Order: sequence, then C-alpha cells, then structure tokens
Amino acid sequence: MVFNRSVLARAALGPAAGAVLMVFMAAGAIPAYQMYSVALAAVYTIVVLSVGLLAGWSGIWSVGHPAFFAIGAYFAAYGSAHGWALEAVVVGAVTAGAALGAFLGYAGARFSVLYIALLTLAFTTVTLELVNRWSSVTGGDQGVPVLRLSSALGLGAFPGGGTEPQYLAVGAAAVVLALAVPARASALRMRLVAAKSHPMAARTVGIAPEAQSSLSFAVSGACTSFAGVLLGLITGFVSPDPFSLSFGISLIAACVLGGVGSVLGAVAGGVYLTWSPSLSATVGMPQPVVQGLVLIAILLFLPGGVVPFLAGPARRVLRGVLRRPAAGHRPSPEPSEPSTASAPLTPPSEGPVLLHLEHVSVSYGGLKALEDASLSVRQDEILAVIGPNGAGKTTLLNVLSGLTGNGRVSGTADLDGRPLLRTRATARRRLGIGRTFQHAEVFSELSVAENVLCTRRRIRAGDRDAVARLLHSVGLAEVADRRPTELPFGLQKRLDLARAMAERPRLLILDEPFGGLDAGERALLAQHIRRLNADGTAVVVIDHVLDDLFSVAHRVLAFDFGRTIGDGTPDTVLQDPRVRSSYLGTVGNRARLPDTVGERSLIRLRGAGHSYGGVAALRDIDLDIREGSVLGVAGANGAGKSTLAGILHGSLRPAHGVRESAGAVRTSLAPEGRGLFRTLSLRENLEVAAYAAGITGPALRERLAETVQWLPVRLRDRMSVPAAGLSGGEQQMLAIARALIVRPDVLIVDEPALGLAPALVDEVYDRLIGLSHDGLTVVLLEQSLSRAMSVCHEVAVLHEGVVAAQGRPGDREFAALAESAYFSGGPVPATTTVATARTSQVK
Repeated sequence: MVFNRSVLARAALGPAAGAVLMVFMAAGAIPAYQMYSVALAAVYTIVVLSVGLLAGWSGIWSVGHPAFFAIGAYFAAYGSAHGWALEAVVVGAVTAGAALGAFLGYAGARFSVLYIALLTLAFTTVTLELVNRWSSVTGGDQGVPVLRLSSALGLGAFPGGGTEPQYLAVGAAAVVLALAVPARASALRMRLVAAKSHPMAARTVGIAPEAQSSLSFAVSGACTSFAGVLLGLITGFVSPDPFSLSFGISLIAACVLGGVGSVLGAVAGGVYLTWSPSLSATVGMPQPVVQGLVLIAILLFLPGGVVPFLAGPARRVLRGVLRRPAAGHRPSPEPSEPSTASAPLTPPSEGPVLLHLEHVSVSYGGLKALEDASLSVRQDEILAVIGPNGAGKTTLLNVLSGLTGNGRVSGTADLDGRPLLRTRATARRRLGIGRTFQHAEVFSELSVAENVLCTRRRIRAGDRDAVARLLHSVGLAEVADRRPTELPFGLQKRLDLARAMAERPRLLILDEPFGGLDAGERALLAQHIRRLNADGTAVVVIDHVLDDLFSVAHRVLAFDFGRTIGDGTPDTVLQDPRVRSSYLGTVGNRARLPDTVGERSLIRLRGAGHSYGGVAALRDIDLDIREGSVLGVAGANGAGKSTLAGILHGSLRPAHGVRESAGAVRTSLAPEGRGLFRTLSLRENLEVAAYAAGITGPALRERLAETVQWLPVRLRDRMSVPAAGLSGGEQQMLAIARALIVRPDVLIVDEPALGLAPALVDEVYDRLIGLSHDGLTVVLLEQSLSRAMSVCHEVAVLHEGVVAAQGRPGDREFAALAESAYFSGGPVPATTTVATARTSQVK
C-alpha cells in the first residue's frame, strides 16, 4: 500500500473528527441522553461501511450482516460473564466473523447476486434460530447482560452500558474510517473491483474471483462482528431483537442512502439508522414505512446516494484543477503513430522453444472445439493463427490462458518445460503469460492507471511510476485517471494491451487485436507488437485482418474445424489449397437458381454506415435488393455482415446514410446463431414469432400449417420436441421457418451454414433456393465466398465494413476480383464493379 500526502490527509479526517467529538462529549456539549445515540451512530457507521464496501467493491449484497453483528454482541456478553479480557473478546469475535465470512464469500462466488442474497438470508435465519435455542449461552428470548470487560493492555475497564464504551465506540469508528481511506487506493480494492467487473479477464492477470470474494466477505464480517462487540458494551444487554432480518434490509437501505462504496456515505448511513426511529415518531408513521419511502425517494432522485451527489461537483472542480499543467510544464506528448515500415520485423533466431503443445483437444459434451492441435513457439517468434469463424482459434488461446471453462482438455502443453494444462488460470500470469481479448475486456469501474496497477498484489513506491511509463509508451498517459468507458474503442484496445504487457510477460496472447481499429491505430499496434518481440517476448496472435496480421508474423498456422490444416510463412500459407478452401469454402451439389429476377428494388441503401462506441462497423454501403433475387454478402468474421443484416431488416437504424424501401416491404431475419428459444418446442418457437407479428386465431393456424409444410418430414413429426434437442442443421431450418411464418417479402439469413456438416449445408441451401423459385427475395450473409458465388444471382464482398467488390458470379473477372477483395480489400476497378441496379441474367 502506497501512502502519499493526499491519502494521509484524508485518512486523518476520521480520527480528527472522532477526537473533536469526544472532546465535546467530555465537556458536556453533548447532553448525556444524546451521547448514547452518538455512540450508536458510530457503531452503525462501522456496520454500514462494511456492508457498503462489500457491495461497492465486490458486488456482493448481503442480508446476513445482522448475524455477524449478533456474533460480536454475544461474544461480548459471554466474555464478560467468564472474565475474558476486552482484547480476547475482540479477537474471538473478529476471528469468528472472518472465518464465517470467508466461507460465505467463497461459496457465494459461484452463484449470481440473487443466490448470494439467499445464502446470506439463510445464514441470518440459522444464526437467529441458534441464538433462540442456545439459551444457556444467549439467554434465548430473554437476552443476556454484558457486565464488564477489562483491557489486558491497560486501557481500563469498560462496564456494559456505561459512558466509557461510548468513547470507545466513537474512537473505534474513527480508526476504522481512517483505515478505509488508504484501502480505497490500495491494490486490494482494485483487485476486488476487477474481479467484480470482469471475472474472466481478472483471472488472466492473476486475480481469482473466488478468493477475492472470500477475502472481502471475511474483512466485512470481521468488521461487523467487531461492531457487535461495541454494541454489546454500549447497550449493556444483548437480545435477539436488534438482529432481525428487517435490520439487514435497513442496512442495505442505509448503504444506498449514503452512497454504496463511499466512506463518508457510511457515516451518513449510520446517522440515518440511529435517528430513523425518531423520524418515524415525528411523522407519526411506522418505521418500515418511513424507511421504504426514503429509499424509494433516494433511488428515484439520487440513485448514487446523498454523499456522492453532494460531493460530485466539488470532486469535478478539484479534478479539473489537478489536471491543469503547471506553468512552464507541458504534458508529455503522445507517441507518434509510426508507419508499419518504421520498425522492420526482426527475423527469429533458432533459439529454444518456449511453448510446446502436442495433440491437444478440447471438447464440450459431444462438440470437438479443438482436435489434436500441435504447435511450438520459439522465444523470439511471432506466430499468427488464422482460420474461419468457428475454426477453433479462440479455443486454442483459451487453452493457453486456462479459460476453457467446463471443456474437457486432453493432450500435453508446457511453457519453458513447465506443465501448463493443469495450472490454474490465475497462476499462468506468474508463469509469464499475458492475454488480451477481442473486445477489449477492461475493468470499467477502475481508472486507466488502476486497470494496470491491479495486476500487482501490492503497490510499491515505484509501481505507479512504472505504470505511468507503460501508459506513456502506448499513448495513454493523458487519460490515466479516466474510466475506460469514457474512451473510444481504439484507446480501450491500447489499455487491454498495456494490461497484458505489465510485468513483461514471456508469452503474449493477442485475440483479434486489429479488429475495430482504423489504419493509424493498426499501424501503431503493429509497432508495439514488433517492439515487444524485439525485447524478447514471444507472441501468439489471431485475427481476421490478414494484411496487418501477416505484417507482424514470422510464421502462420491455419485452423479449421478445430484441426491444424496449414503451417507456413505469411507469403506462402494462403497458397495451400486446404487453407484457401477453409476461407473461401467448397461447394457441393447446388440447386438451380431462377433464371431471371425483377427490376424493382425492394430495399435500397445509400451511403449507409454504422458505428459501435466509435468503432465503424460499416461505411458508405450502397446496395439494391431487387425483387425475386438472391443476393449474397460474403466476408470474413468481423467484416460487418451482421450489422448489415440488421440494417436491411430494419431493426438497426443506420448512423449514416439512408435506408429506403418500396412501400410496405415486410422483412424477416434469421440471425447468426439462430436465436431460438431452446426450452420451447418447435411449435412454440413458431407461435412466438407469429404472436410478435400480431398473427392470432384462424390466421395463426393457417400460417402454422403452411410453415410446417416447408420443414422436412423429420421435423414435422417432432413439433412438440424442445428446440434444444435438435441438431445444428435442424435448428437452422427451424430458425428460417420462424422467419418465414410472417410471410416476408425479403428473407435475410445470417450465416446459415455456420457450424453445419457439408450435407446439412447443402440441404439448407437447397431449401433457400426453393424459396426463391416461389418468388421470395433472399439475402444470404456468408463467410464462404465460394458458397455465395454458387447460390446467388449477385454477390457483394465486405471487407472491414466496406463493399470491396460487387458483381455477378458468372463473370470470371469478377470472381478473381472478389477473391482478392475478400482477403485484402484491394482496389476495385470501375470496369469490373457491377452496379446492383443493373439487370442480371444468370446462366
């Protein structure tokens, strides 16, 4: 834990306020009858703080803290009756609270927030039942007195119900508040919040969510038990009444009122709990009613809590002042974005092998996600892994980083001679493995600097300087104190990389690092990868942006259907027929398309584009969907096909450009992944779609009969079977049938062949082509270029959100252009680009 003047000054406020308060109490400025309330507010402050920090830092809402409160109070009663010293009572209560809290935290980490709440509810119920039945110790319903506790350290005697415990309670609360302030700036808080924000990403930086939940619950339980000891001393009598479940709900209300996770908010919550009975008496309403009304008002008007609402403007002003550069000092400039050629790739040496995998397979039930994969990576090598969507690339990276979940892993893997597969994900960081994610899985509740600092168990004096240098190297120095959600996607990607680079890993795993970045950002990223490799870091990287990927790779490994199908240098691997086939696809039997299509455009896009959080998914799309046509949109994973499907369907409004339709055109979408209601039967899946379109009664029965006839016989006989019981191909046909039940004018099918065996692919496409013979307009979004070229009147090739080529499959010149555009998005000569408005005759 690193202390600085600001932290120490804020930590000193609690003891200073406590000292002033005790001076007022000793001087008689606070009436004797109010001193008890002040002491009670101090005790409640400790409890509210422990509940609020547990919720704010770990995301655990507990209604079990009345039980911890009771444990401390009964420890005080039992110890006073048996001559224990005050310190022995405190140690016993704190130890019991910590042990029980650690158990609840570890057990609850495996469940959702709801189940954790139920677990803590059960804990309180069992504890209260034990209190009532163990009357020889607790006095049962009658309660038990707290007599006197003497200090073994010479602090004096503390009679139950006397004035001395009141001073002790105020002083103890001041100390607890003082300790909470530096804890906010500690690695403990950062790691707790990281585990709460993104458990999977937390594991890759060495943070075990279960251990963090157990630790936070242990600390919270220990603090609350300590507060229970103080409660027993200031009241002089302990009975079950103050520890009811309604008190647990009141604690949560007090946390929300003051501000969850706020140290000063805990004081406000403690004061509220103490004087809420007086408030209820003043307004003449029952206390639960008043608490409910106050909580509703806070949630509606001040959802962040009273203290954060009042402190927010002052904090923003202070942050603005601190951000201003001092006179004569200029902020460090962000690194210039170099060209890709500015840092040539260093050839790998024949050094020792760092990573070795042999015959590694991963299966989920009956699905083989990775099969018999073998590879090796040298210490100074950059290995690129390519393959179509579903090829097993991400599964391979998850094997390396230990994130296979419930998958069954077999084979052998070692890192520098150390076995890898049986090593926990959290321990692989210590072995020297760093990992980034496709979508930049950052910790949204931490600042940019804290996202990197949380990789350390303890923050030492030089750690913040080291992190500042790392952030400067990736161009994030000027946003170090901002939240990742305030940054564009490109900067979030840099942060993900910086977090993976922290502590200089020996093996860096990059999951689609170029995806969603513009040309300048990709060039800068390529520079970082080369620099890391030159410094001795081995890199395994997967991506679909092949130009940038190949520019940083020494060697390329190709996967398909979970197997290795090619291995070579970047300039030779795509010449392998198996690799080209995996990307472009192979074609089996094809049904014959209708010979002609209509002239009328049903849907027209002009300059359409869309972005997600500043990341451009589509740019300047011009398309005409002509009546009766089958239009194929081909592109690699991440090219923007699903976004285009949403815009054509009308469920996604383009951020730029226009979408026009010829009157009331009904569209229907069969989405990627099918999107079925897996627990519903086939018939119920169809009925839900019909109900959503307003089809009921006789019309519904007619549509059902019509749609069921389109399905193959083996599905017509199983209409009452849950959708989860179907094979992949059968689920795809059900998804298309669900889209057909509304009788669309345009059917849009996103990735109909994804994950299907070749025979099932042919069956699905034959049925889709059959629909075109019935006059239905079909848009197919396909990863396989060959498949799209074989079953469509016209094909548009998407590359990084842009239509890179567009034309008729029968045109040989266009076929060569389409293949080039698919891989590299190369220039599109005007002589070979075919406008979709042109009449198409397919032979």
